[in-house]
Amino acid sequence: MKLAVRTMISLMLAFAPGLAGAQVVGPGDDKTVIFTPDDPDMALATAKALARLDEFLALSEAPPPGTDRFKLKVKVRDGNVTEHFWVTPFSRTETGFVGILANQPEEVRNVVLGQTIEFNRDDISDWGYRSGGRQVGSFTVCVMFKKMSKEEADTAREQYGFDC
Repeated sequence: MKLAVRTMISLMLAFAPGLAGAQVVGPGDDKTVIFTPDDPDMALATAKALARLDEFLALSEAPPPGTDRFKLKVKVRDGNVTEHFWVTPFSRTETGFVGILANQPEEVRNVVLGQTIEFNRDDISDWGYRSGGRQVGSFTVCVMFKKMSKEEADTAREQYGFDC
């Protein structure tokens, strides 16, 4: 099954170079979903996340009791292919951010799972954390559920604590 999904993704990227690339559900998860750069639902989800990014970053620097698993989703480019990954943990630097890549790349070849990467604010596409065992943020994941089978989406909702 995993090979079939990877083959499908590879073919889609080979024949449609305008694709935005892969988006992954959660840290450590290997479920990948392809979106075009002009997907309106994904653009809206990213806009929602970025509108509250400063609020999230402040919260991540002084987490209240009952919150954990703070993460950023960042885009990584390799030539004309872009893939979005969760980075956790992460921290600010003088020039941006640094963190550990929490997903296995499907298409880009310039990073690997567990690698420490540097990125800037323009690379961020989403954020999330847990509060009381439930997900807060992770706006792009809610969009991804629409492209997954009901069973896959329900499993991810239950496993990760999503309410969308």
